[in-house]
Amino acid sequence: MTHNDNHTSSTPSVGWAHKLLRIFTVVHPGEAATALLLTCNVFLLFLAYYIIKPVREGLILAGKGAEWKSYLSAVIAVLLVFVVKAFSRIASRVPRQKLISWVTLFFISNLVIFYFLSFSGIPKGDIGVLFYIWVGIFNVMVVAQFWAFANDLYTEGAGKRIFPIVAFGATFGGFAGSMVTENLIGEEGPYYLMLVSGFILGICIVLTLIIHRREIKKPAVEPVEPHEVAAPPLEEKDKPLEKGGGFQLLFKKRYLLLLAIFVLLLNFVNTNGEYILGHVVEEAAAQAAETGVIIDEEVFIGEFYAGFMKYFNLFAMAIQLFIVSRLFKWIGVRGALFVLPLLALGGYFLVAVGASLLLVKWVKVTENGTDYSLMNTTRHALFLITSREEKYKAKAAIDTFFHRAGDVLSALVVFAGTAYLSFKTESFAAFNVALILIWIVVGIFIFKEHKKLTREQNPS
Repeated sequence: MTHNDNHTSSTPSVGWAHKLLRIFTVVHPGEAATALLLTCNVFLLFLAYYIIKPVREGLILAGKGAEWKSYLSAVIAVLLVFVVKAFSRIASRVPRQKLISWVTLFFISNLVIFYFLSFSGIPKGDIGVLFYIWVGIFNVMVVAQFWAFANDLYTEGAGKRIFPIVAFGATFGGFAGSMVTENLIGEEGPYYLMLVSGFILGICIVLTLIIHRREIKKPAVEPVEPHEVAAPPLEEKDKPLEKGGGFQLLFKKRYLLLLAIFVLLLNFVNTNGEYILGHVVEEAAAQAAETGVIIDEEVFIGEFYAGFMKYFNLFAMAIQLFIVSRLFKWIGVRGALFVLPLLALGGYFLVAVGASLLLVKWVKVTENGTDYSLMNTTRHALFLITSREEKYKAKAAIDTFFHRAGDVLSALVVFAGTAYLSFKTESFAAFNVALILIWIVVGIFIFKEHKKLTREQNPS
């Protein structure tokens, strides 16, 4: 059932969880338990993902090399077209809790298969290719279906208040997963971590069922907050979705298509920035090795990235806890759309004037920290006004195919810039500046469409 942003005549008692969450956002009586369960669920989901993410990097880089990563991005994008179609068909046949459970169980079984493949004699490079493709599909699918589920539980008003807390679980899960892998991979090996990740995903299934049963039993009540749309009837929430594919829904509605383009541009800019950072770090390591400042370039690069990830994850957690909910209250979800593009515009403009390792590092810390917190929450909150079919199917298409399409376009730009156009680091940053201007224009169109759809749903 959709959790309404309201009070009932018999107000639930306020416990420690409610008092804790009110430090960070507005939480009404009766909302704290579900919010904490969702936060725990997404924390475990990202914990599982970030445990195997470094494993993926190690297997593909040691087995095939960095070039293969760019090529495989295109493969993943193509495969996601068929994955989204299959997901849409299943979603039209089974209720939401079974959909999430079955998809997650499928991925758990895959992890067990990869574990036993390590004993099969298949070259590790080949396993690395398969695992890289699999993780590229896994991480976008499980995250997309989680946020579709969360969107299905809340009305727009409640979602804007609760999502900042839930999204903190994702940010903290990524930080914790990286720490777990750093401490265990040397002792247990990469394949053992696949089983650890699978076990954690099993707990996520249990939590999803608990949340579903908890929400489905709650009585349907009308919202009392101004400008809030009433929730759909309870019985509609446990039915399979109507027929129709995610891509079909997307191309039928201007708002969804604009969101798809927005996500594509977001990832296009971010991936270009990752290349800029990697290139600058590589040059700094080579120069330091030539002058005798360092002996091992791999250690230098590894230490740099360890510090880089630590800083942007801590920055993201601080934004998620103390800023996101307040920004939503001050400027709304629509206004929050422009924070990351404007920060990125200023950052890449400075890099285009003159790139240095320190400057690029902090531009990317700011960009990634804001992306993984404020922008991540904003993107998911923009679906609160969409239908159930759009939340599960069209959102899956946007968060998977269009997200990965940004990786593919970035790989093409890097190839053209290095092979034919003789781009320098500053040239790639200038290209990002042009992309961000287009990104902002798309955001303006989304702002207008969101405002229009909100008025249509609630004319008062």
